[in-house]
Amino acid sequence: MEELDIVILGGGIAGLATSLALHRKGIKSIVLERSETVRSEGAAFGIQTNGWLALQQLGLADKLRPNSLPIHQIRDVLIEEGIKRRESVGPASYGEVRGVIRNDLVRALAHELPLGTLRLGCQIVSVKLDETLSFPIVHVKNGQDIKSKVLIGCDGSNSVVSEFLGLKPTKSLSSRAVRGFTNYPDGHGFRQEFIRIKMDNVVSGRLPITPKLVFWFVVLLKCPQDSNFLRNQEDIARFTLSSVNDFSQEWKEMVKNCDINSLYINRLRYRAPWDVMSGKFRRGTVTVAGDSMHLMGPFLGQGCSAALEDGVVLARCLWRKLGQDGMNNVFSRKRIEEAIDDYVRERRGRLVRLSTQTYLTSRLIEASSPVTKLLVVVLLMIMFRDQIGHTRYDCGRL
Repeated sequence: MEELDIVILGGGIAGLATSLALHRKGIKSIVLERSETVRSEGAAFGIQTNGWLALQQLGLADKLRPNSLPIHQIRDVLIEEGIKRRESVGPASYGEVRGVIRNDLVRALAHELPLGTLRLGCQIVSVKLDETLSFPIVHVKNGQDIKSKVLIGCDGSNSVVSEFLGLKPTKSLSSRAVRGFTNYPDGHGFRQEFIRIKMDNVVSGRLPITPKLVFWFVVLLKCPQDSNFLRNQEDIARFTLSSVNDFSQEWKEMVKNCDINSLYINRLRYRAPWDVMSGKFRRGTVTVAGDSMHLMGPFLGQGCSAALEDGVVLARCLWRKLGQDGMNNVFSRKRIEEAIDDYVRERRGRLVRLSTQTYLTSRLIEASSPVTKLLVVVLLMIMFRDQIGHTRYDCGRL
């Protein structure tokens, strides 16, 4: 059986960010990713001020900025029965917002890791505790067992580690989202703003990434559970284009001329705020980060940034308790548990607020009853009067 100090399950944003944060503090880790290649789904993220602060601590902010336009404002448009009912414009963040291509971020994170840190093609079947020392053991599909002193689950919404911790399953919204890119060889000429348009049961948004590339999404608010009819990228493209049939010609052209290989569709899922508030995020020396911990809808655009914050905070907490050589200390297990408890304590308050605001926003968008809408609006005004206050958060120094 192979024995390692720190094992991270999942080579997505959370897993790579956590590994890099540990590396910056001189702590070695191994990342096990089930895919044969680094995960590429997700298209792009709008990273707000708090996310850039985390990237600064990871040493990546200045490397990513040159490839992304600064976004100056958010424009929300409501169209009902073909008539524009409301349009509002406001700041996108307290500070900096830029759209970042997911693959660019993943490559930047992976490039900074020592050779051999990332192991591909490692699908984890189960997690158990060693009977003697109670350290975690992961069982790989190929039959290999790996024991570690710390296990960090960053393995997404269907997390094996979350199940091991006893966390409640994530829930699904009635919405399904399609994401994609469109390239404009001669330049798109759009304002440097994030625009969202709600028309009947469709919400669509556009985020310029570079002067020639835009990221867009289409959220279908009442989409049938069964999407087996979408067998390939061409089916997804036709389905998405038909969904924006009542939008402007410019918008339809954007969807029509997309990079068909970039299209990605999924049903929106989330971990309920009350489960984030009460969930047990540590068992022995096992914990979670990223979507495994706090999967949320895209309505605040904070999923990626929250995962980056997780990595910085977890690495800092482990460093404070253990230092570079703390894994070899005879008392390391107790200190690891204390470090994880510190991490969970620090993150829980932040994540409860984020998940609550995201959940209420999703309910407002999906609600058909005027009474429900009014109730949600009142709750949002009471609890989150500053709608972009979540961008002020600073995860602190690594």
